Amino acid sequence: MKTDRIFGVVVILVALTFIVSAYNLPAGNVFDKLGPKAFPIIVGVGMILSAAMLVFKPDTEPDWPAIPTLLALALATVVLVGYAYALKPLGFLVPTAIAAAVLSYQISPKPMPAVLTGLGLSVGLFVIFKFALGLSLFALPRGLMG
Repeated sequence: MKTDRIFGVVVILVALTFIVSAYNLPAGNVFDKLGPKAFPIIVGVGMILSAAMLVFKPDTEPDWPAIPTLLALALATVVLVGYAYALKPLGFLVPTAIAAAVLSYQISPKPMPAVLTGLGLSVGLFVIFKFALGLSLFALPRGLMG
């Protein structure tokens, strides 16, 4: 009950910040009566209503995962954040292969299948994103591409 209420209050504070920041958006054009403020405000109000349910009608205390599971989740989070930062300087193939291999290894701790999964996902996703969807991705660092 305590964790739901704490989370609910945090979400309400974030939603209020979201709504206040929406009021700083510039006014829309003549054809858009609501302007760009309407959607963020609607989302913020929905967040507040949902979070209020957590505050006023919380569930029973959850069973938190064991420490090894929390550490695995933390590692996955670090890998994904690092992946996001590595995409621009290193291109698509290398960061995607590393991230996919690490996450695959977490699912099934077998090194060779994890590496092959990382390589396969990296190349396969690159082909799909670049050629099928037409995204402007760089395969390797721009310095190597010339």
